Amino acid sequence: MYKSKDFTLHKYSELLHELKEKQYQFVAFEEYCAAKDSLVDARFVILRHDVDLKAENSLATAQIEHSLGIRASYYFRVVPQSNKPEIIKAIAELGHEIGYHYEDMAICGGDMRKAIAHFEKQLAYFRQFYPVKTICMHGAPRSRFDGRDLWKQYDYHDFGIVGEPYFDVDFSKVFYLTDTGRRWDGFNVSLRDKVPVYQDGWVRQGWVYHRTDDVIRAVGRGCFPEQLMMTTHPQRWTDSWGQWIGERFSQSAKNMVKRLMVGRVWKNP
Repeated sequence: MYKSKDFTLHKYSELLHELKEKQYQFVAFEEYCAAKDSLVDARFVILRHDVDLKAENSLATAQIEHSLGIRASYYFRVVPQSNKPEIIKAIAELGHEIGYHYEDMAICGGDMRKAIAHFEKQLAYFRQFYPVKTICMHGAPRSRFDGRDLWKQYDYHDFGIVGEPYFDVDFSKVFYLTDTGRRWDGFNVSLRDKVPVYQDGWVRQGWVYHRTDDVIRAVGRGCFPEQLMMTTHPQRWTDSWGQWIGERFSQSAKNMVKRLMVGRVWKNP
């Protein structure tokens, strides 16, 4: 254990094995939404993947999970780097949940009417591959428009959607762990992929991790939250040396830019 480099598929597999060893139940987000009352006293992980780029990497993580009997949720964007029909089909065939990683406000320049029409059209598109029941906002850090603002005027339940993580998970009870920024403590460089209301409480409890080995070690020692949503961006997880190096350096540059952007007036509070 702890021999492989971080953000490799080997390291991801180590993390999943450790969670399974400690009897964590894995649930897709749609399963959580349907059975959250029965999970109150359970030890579980809502396993979520935001497919922002390099969709092929998502198939690799999906195959690892399938081999371990784990079901996860994969959220795809409409952009070509994410929207790969053959990949979406393959992941659905492995038994995973498919959802829409929406960014309609950014795409439509903040125009609510255009954005909701775009949302409905793209939702219908993804339902060709899977009966989509949940959605998840894409942070779109280069846009000043927050995708979640669409629901100030409209209701996603009207489109047959049963859950959106930022609205339908009580993060005062369910720990949120994300690899945003290619690190597990990237909330300081994230514009929107965070739940800051509860961040201070988690820090006080020691629930802050930097490397994947830190997470694995905490799970193994039994000092890890009992209930959590774990979000990964599969583009970051690869055994390809070239991709690994490229992702490491590109994310370091992005983090520097994000630190400057976090203080801007238009950011999501």
